[in-house]
Amino acid sequence: MKIRAFEHGMDIQDAAEHAIRAWYDVPEPPEAVTEGAKTWGTFLPVGEPDRFKAECSARGVTYVQGLAQALALWLEAHPSPSTPLTAQPVTRVIVANQKGGVGKTFISSGIAQALAESGKRVLIVDYDPQGHLTSELGFEELMYEDDVETLLMHMEGTARGDIHDLLVALDHKRFGERLHLLPASDDAFLRDVSLSKVSFSEAALERALEPLEADYDVIIIDGPPSLGLNMDTALYYVRRREGELSDRSGVITPVWANKASHRAFKLLTKQMNDLCAKGRIKVDYLGLVVNAYDSRRGKLVSQNKEQWERSASPAVLAVIGDLKEGREASDGEIPLLEYAPESEHANAMRDLAKELAV
Repeated sequence: MKIRAFEHGMDIQDAAEHAIRAWYDVPEPPEAVTEGAKTWGTFLPVGEPDRFKAECSARGVTYVQGLAQALALWLEAHPSPSTPLTAQPVTRVIVANQKGGVGKTFISSGIAQALAESGKRVLIVDYDPQGHLTSELGFEELMYEDDVETLLMHMEGTARGDIHDLLVALDHKRFGERLHLLPASDDAFLRDVSLSKVSFSEAALERALEPLEADYDVIIIDGPPSLGLNMDTALYYVRRREGELSDRSGVITPVWANKASHRAFKLLTKQMNDLCAKGRIKVDYLGLVVNAYDSRRGKLVSQNKEQWERSASPAVLAVIGDLKEGREASDGEIPLLEYAPESEHANAMRDLAKELAV
């Protein structure tokens, strides 16, 4: 199991988590040998061992038998690669949810900061026409500059300059000149209409960002609060490319512990599935983040949070409390990890950054 996980660019913890999630979806898994093997241990998400043991009991198998079945399923689905692993493309992540106010900008910015702090070269793209990310990082004036080219122009193919000229660096010492922003622009509200006239519009964002990819380890897209063509281009950009490992690039969705977030998640998932079927592509769901959670808001909030946590796929990567540091950093136009580097919010972002296999 450890060797096979390594062959697929994963650690044993991630492989075990994926194996258990797959086991939940198979009512009658194959028999598996449970004798003679050396013992080994790994960590699972909070609450997962108890849930898995309960499901084993319901199926009439021991915990060890259930685990062996799960690992056997994973090994069958992940044979040794027929060719050696090659250099992987830049990791590409969109933080997406068409429902507004759930914390897309907070999560995408925080993960980008944490990755840059850890030594990765990171580009964060403000793909939201409202430009909240650009404003909250202190670059609002760039959204309204005249006579400058924009991301949309590069997506349309009408730009004449170099897309590198659009980038700005966050000059905080913590990020070591490794964190760059591609700001929003005021023509982004026209993106859906403009892209409808572009040939193979789903690949427009990829064509625009391709010249930048060699300069970064990770590119994070702060997604738009809408579905449609705008979202399709971003989802297509983070698809699993040929030869790329699974669960490396993909989608992270911030949600709240309420019914509205469950409905919005279903709509986004439907759009992803439709795009994948239409384009014959695979977009990996990296996970959910339950944001701004406060158990004091009542029983229904707690129940909705538990419903998210019971989801086998995509899994909940983190539950982040409704704390003040994120709001204060945003209002002050200061990066969170610079404003409150030791806060619970900042440490949650570091933990999320570790979830990305970069």
